[in-house]
Amino acid sequence: MALNSHPTRLSARNITLGYAGAPIVQGLSLELPAGKVSYIVGANACGKSTLLRGLARLLSARSGAVLLNGADIHRMPTRALARELGILPQAPTAPEGITVSELVGRGRSPHQGWFRQWTGADDDAVAAALSVTGTLGLAGRTVDELSGGQRQRVWIAMALAQETEVLLLDEPTTYLDLAHQVEVLDVVSELNARRGTTVAIVLHDLNLAARYADHLVAMKAGRVVAEGKPEAVLTAALVREVFGLESVVVPDPVTGTPLVVPLGRRAALLGAGASLAGAPA
Repeated sequence: MALNSHPTRLSARNITLGYAGAPIVQGLSLELPAGKVSYIVGANACGKSTLLRGLARLLSARSGAVLLNGADIHRMPTRALARELGILPQAPTAPEGITVSELVGRGRSPHQGWFRQWTGADDDAVAAALSVTGTLGLAGRTVDELSGGQRQRVWIAMALAQETEVLLLDEPTTYLDLAHQVEVLDVVSELNARRGTTVAIVLHDLNLAARYADHLVAMKAGRVVAEGKPEAVLTAALVREVFGLESVVVPDPVTGTPLVVPLGRRAALLGAGASLAGAPA
């Protein structure tokens, strides 16, 4: 599809989110750059997934608002929102016995209605989603019999088949080996380049996030502590603040994007050993 000349804007305005008990995300404001790919990083339990659920209306804000092109998403009809915004949450579950093609086809449900049934365009969208995720050969198999990595790629295919202008992905590379992680992130990047889709991805791998992000968002304790281009955000000081980890940040030899080299105890021991080996007798 052609590049969207008016990319969709999704923003949070002073939102507070939580479950039972204390809030997890507090007074957070964020605007995803329209037509760009944003990656959200941070330590475990910092509120990344909670934020994504709030942005997708899977979780209601206790205060504040989430706006899609200036409209409050909680005032939008469910089907209309689903045609504009798609989300792949962590650990989704499929009905027992459903085939891959049936599951991916469910991504087209927001486009159906009383006066519009399944068409050739839906077939094309499903086939394209299966093709770009490398799951076309799995179409007739049941989701139950797939490996974890295959299943994850099928879920991503379902999200792509929805053909929304905003796509939210929560740890989409879970269960995937390194080659398939890169393949999935390439697919998302190419989708953004081709359609101008506004994308937000929660990812644990800092180096992959830095390589693929147009915009990097770092969170700590339910708040955004830094955001911007990866080279401006990802520093040794930020890694220390957000992850409590000492590191060296150097240019990636392939892309020039920031590359985080952790300085754990093993690195310290190796450094000490090298120093001793080079010391005079």
